[in-house]
Amino acid sequence: MFNENIVRLRKINQMTQEDIAEAVGVSRQAVAKWESGETIPDLEKCKLMAELFGVSLDDLANYEPEDNMGLDVPPKGKHLFGMVTVGDKGQIVIPAKARKLFDISPGDQLVVLGDESQGMAIMKAKDFLNLANIVRKITGKK
Repeated sequence: MFNENIVRLRKINQMTQEDIAEAVGVSRQAVAKWESGETIPDLEKCKLMAELFGVSLDDLANYEPEDNMGLDVPPKGKHLFGMVTVGDKGQIVIPAKARKLFDISPGDQLVVLGDESQGMAIMKAKDFLNLANIVRKITGKK
């Protein structure tokens, strides 16, 4: 998994083993050994690679494409929680991993935002109202 993620990320970023080696301060042979699974880089080298690829250290080490609809490691801070089905009345179930990450609990109010060209977003109502109040203060509108 870890070694496969390095290979995928290197190819996505159109980098060579030499590029990776230079960026993290090792030989090309060291990178080849990481990619083959023969050895594993130390934590500092892993951090440098995660930064280089723009992914989280956790995703670099643990991401499983099979568990994520076959998609490659997402950029840091971006998440794919899976697909949900819209019920007869338009309801959806927010996946547990998303509820945990964004601290969403039963009874919380959410705001659904939409942009016809970019899609939909969901955020906690209290966060949306806080943001709206900040905008009002900045623009001087009541």
